[in-house]
Formats: sequence, structure tokens, C-alpha cells
Amino acid sequence: MNPQLSEPWTADSVLELSRAYQRAAVLAAAVDLEIFTLLASQALPAAELAQRHGWDLRGTTVLLDALAALRLLDKEHDRYFVPSELQSLLAAHGPGSVLAMAQHQANCLRRWSQIARAVQTGAPPPEVPSVRGPERDLESFIEAMDNVSAPVADDVIAAIKPLSFRVLLDVGGGSGTWTLAFLRACPAGRAILFDLPEVIPLAVRRASSAGLQSRLECVPGDYNRDELPKGADLAWISAIVHQNSRRQNQELFGKVRRALLPGGRIAIREILMEENRISPVAGALFAINMLVGTERGGTYTAGELRQDLELAGFQQVQVARDDGSMNSILTAVRP
Repeated sequence: MNPQLSEPWTADSVLELSRAYQRAAVLAAAVDLEIFTLLASQALPAAELAQRHGWDLRGTTVLLDALAALRLLDKEHDRYFVPSELQSLLAAHGPGSVLAMAQHQANCLRRWSQIARAVQTGAPPPEVPSVRGPERDLESFIEAMDNVSAPVADDVIAAIKPLSFRVLLDVGGGSGTWTLAFLRACPAGRAILFDLPEVIPLAVRRASSAGLQSRLECVPGDYNRDELPKGADLAWISAIVHQNSRRQNQELFGKVRRALLPGGRIAIREILMEENRISPVAGALFAINMLVGTERGGTYTAGELRQDLELAGFQQVQVARDDGSMNSILTAVRP
């Protein structure tokens, strides 16, 4: 059955699916080149846009026309501009912008084109940076996590009851989106954000903008190699375990247990697979993302995570929230 239409597959529907990459690839090129930001404030002809940025005129014209055909740009005579409803979504720094996530998906698209090779070799394909370069790709990835998490964070963490802590340890906390949501939810608590040294400045900047820097300590390190800061009574592991093998997760959970105070809790935000491993569909597809993006990562069932937590010394494992997405939550207690 065709999962998109709940109708039998036909030659046309199979070929339509085979062409689905085309629209995504056009959008990916546009966000890589930041065309929506460049055209957000003024309409320009292709020749002027190409000349300003040193691009090929033929390539620029073909891409702009394809974007206009997809209604991602408007075109009047020879000038192109961003529709008003897309300026806030796809231009840099717009309210509710998802530009960073679109740029991250462009990087995913480059990896997904190599699925067959990853199946043959068991290894992810070589990383191919965007035209913006590796450093800006990393910034986009960190910002993309905020794009998807910020709108839901306050509601998701409400599933962790009782929602109180003296010290929160956010492992791999990125730019601090979830850390700050926890601090808002628990005004008496403070937090430790642990992540790679190059990520820490992004977290400091976001905490300062939110006026919460006095309640946040940022500690640089690598949770794959380093022990975690001690003294927390709640540890938050958000969208990390899918990057690891089960053995790696057992080691990570062991580090979390050693860092937590007795009686402390761990809360894991992750997509939870059904036992058949084909539901939810988003999880089965995300496993592909891990196949082409990591050495050993994947998606896991609640039962697998329960076993790994118990092997690491945790007890009272339970599913606090399961919505079929990355915003499901598993909790456990350190004895």
C-alpha cells in the first residue's frame, strides 16, 4: 500500500515518490546560498544577484526560476523577491525562522544520497560540507535544534513530574534551549550545561539574552571521553542516544549515574520505536539518518533503553511521554 495515499501503489505513485527529492534539492540549494536572506529586503534580477556574489548567471537564473515555479519566490518581469509569508520563515533572524533547520536538512540530503553505499559498507559516507563551510554548518545544526525544540520545550518538560530540581545537568545541551526551559519551569533551580568547547559560546549567548546566565554554569567537554560534572539531582539527555550504539549508551548512562546525587533522576528525550521497528514511521526513517550520519547510531525501543539503563545501575524506568516523535521521554532513578 502507498503510505502517503493509503491506496494501492501504481507506476505513477512510485515514480512520484522517486522524484520527491527534486523539490527538496531546490530548497536545499537556496538555503545553502542564503537566497531568501539576500532577497528578503529587495527584489533583484538574476544578473545583479549573480554579479554581487560571483555566481554563474545561467545557474543563478535556473535556480531562481525553479524557486519561483515552486512559489518559494515571486517573480515580476526579471526581478525576484521573497513572498511576505516566507520572509520570517526562511530569511536569517526572522521571527519563527526555520532557516537553520532547512540548512541542516540540506546537509542531511547530501548524506541520504549515499544510503546504498552505507548499506554496502556499514559506514557513513564522507562528510561533504555545504558551500557555507564546516563551521557555519555546525552553527546551523545547533540553531536547527533550537528551531524545532523552542516551540515545544515548555510543554514537553511538563511530563517530568515532579518538575523540581536543585541542579540540572544538561548533557550535550547545545545552545541551551532545553536548559533555559527547565530554568523557567523551576525558578529555584540552577543548571550545568555540558557540551563541546566550540558550542559553549552559543549557550552563553542564549542564556545572556534570556537573562538567565546567573543560574547557568557552562562546562566544556566531550561526554564520549570525559566524566560528567557531579552534584546534579536531575540529568537531561536530549536527542543523544540515537547517535550511539547500545554499548555506548550503557557507558553514557554509567557516567550519568556517577554524576548524579543518590536519588537523582535521569530523563531521556528520544523517539521510541515499537517492537516491530517499523512504527513510528518517523523513527524508521530517522534510523536511516543515523545510518548515513553516524558510525553506530540508531533508534531504540523503550525496552532496549530500559535494559541499558538498568545495566548502568538505574531503577524505576518508565515512559513519561510517548507521542511517536523525538519528544517522547523516558525517566529512571539512581538508587
